[in-house]
Amino acid sequence: MCTSFTIIPTHSTVSSESAVATVSHSIVAEPPPIHTTNAATTIYATANLQQYGLSDEAFQFAWKGYQKLLENKQISRSEYLTICDFSQPSSQKRLYIVDVENQKLITNTYVAHGKNSGNEYATKFSNTPESLQSSLGFYVTANTYIGAHGLSLRINGVDKGYNDKALARTIVIHGAAYVDPARAKAGVFMGRSYGCPAVPQKESAEIITTIKNGTCLFILKY
Repeated sequence: MCTSFTIIPTHSTVSSESAVATVSHSIVAEPPPIHTTNAATTIYATANLQQYGLSDEAFQFAWKGYQKLLENKQISRSEYLTICDFSQPSSQKRLYIVDVENQKLITNTYVAHGKNSGNEYATKFSNTPESLQSSLGFYVTANTYIGAHGLSLRINGVDKGYNDKALARTIVIHGAAYVDPARAKAGVFMGRSYGCPAVPQKESAEIITTIKNGTCLFILKY
């Protein structure tokens, strides 16, 4: 029997929706196949993700959804899995780009959340236009364009009711001066976006070029 794969945020709320962030990919409720579980466990260990602050629980959530998107042929580039862990404060490097094929972490850096999602921690999420909040769930990266923040990457939310208005809201990955490692060193939380997962300006072009055109992005809070 199939059911929704549900993530229950411990201390977060989802504006205009339930307090549950549902990753609606009809993921089978029974334990995943052994080979899938083993692959996730192997990659997590080989890439030393725990050392970089990503919990096994977060990676398992991401891996299950990534596998479902693969099965549904919703992602055309399977080599990268990007995880944005909003369970961590913005002063920590909470964006992870995992090279699945080579089982290694290729990028670990800072990422902003929406200004109305919270200060140091993101606690509120919304799919509503003009909410200035981040949206949880799975995304498939799309094409790039040059906008107000320079090179930017469109992301298509695939969780209906939770992030499927991302394109209409112009929620994109872009570089921003307010996402600066110097702020973290000074003990100050990062600047916040209008809902976009903004990344450090100096790293944005490489990040965007790496994951554009059909890779999996997962934004979670648990």
